[in-house]
Amino acid sequence: MALYAIMKARLLIRERAVYPDGGLVEMVVWQVPTPVPPSNHLYKYSLVYVIDGIRVLGYDNERGKGDHRHFGMIEETVIFTTLPNLLRQFADEVEAIRRRR
Repeated sequence: MALYAIMKARLLIRERAVYPDGGLVEMVVWQVPTPVPPSNHLYKYSLVYVIDGIRVLGYDNERGKGDHRHFGMIEETVIFTTLPNLLRQFADEVEAIRRRR
């Protein structure tokens, strides 16, 4: 049996941070044995920034949609290069939103 057939998803990141103003960041990243179509990398992720119970910013790679981001009501494609770059892009956007508050 091939190794990829028996490999299971492995949790890489599960972090939650609450800011003093009540804003919430939650990041969950899994390494998966095969890409989540139509993504072509081996990660399944959900990154979200919530203010007052409302998702303000979110990044994920839902099956059938691929890598994308939600900014308010707008949904658009995200170009995935590496996991560190994606995490940095998300963190930079969260900080930009926080500076404007």
